[in-house]
Amino acid sequence: MNVTEVGIEARQRWMGLLARAPSARLAALFEAAGEAPAHDWLRVPETGGVMLRGRAGGTGAAFNMGEMTVTRCALRLESGEVGHGYVQGRDKAHAERAALVDALMQGPRASAMRAAVIEPLAEAEAASRRERAAKAAATKVEFFTMVRGED
Repeated sequence: MNVTEVGIEARQRWMGLLARAPSARLAALFEAAGEAPAHDWLRVPETGGVMLRGRAGGTGAAFNMGEMTVTRCALRLESGEVGHGYVQGRDKAHAERAALVDALMQGPRASAMRAAVIEPLAEAEAASRRERAAKAAATKVEFFTMVRGED
């Protein structure tokens, strides 16, 4: 199975989810999912910096907002699937696990990886977003104008 058979949008979603996942949570889920398959490195985990760009108001001219540390890697499973991992920070093990899950999601273990790793991470992320939204909603202030008797 190649990337086009999986769907680019689906792959973007799970790669984003893997990159945002807490490293310890991904490690626990991946370990519970089974033994890591043998692989060859295409790019060993390496840490570097990327420039973050922004736009004032979302539509203004682009400007350099700052730098962020990123760790990336690429690997190939013995069965031929290629996985990539890009994560914020310096956690090389997190990048490796993300790349392994990415590669496994493109092969025969995809449904097992989806059930054991991707779905729990997606549920946890959705719960975290709901919790943040509830906290924000609790601070909402309703403004209204009272009618003055002069009119």
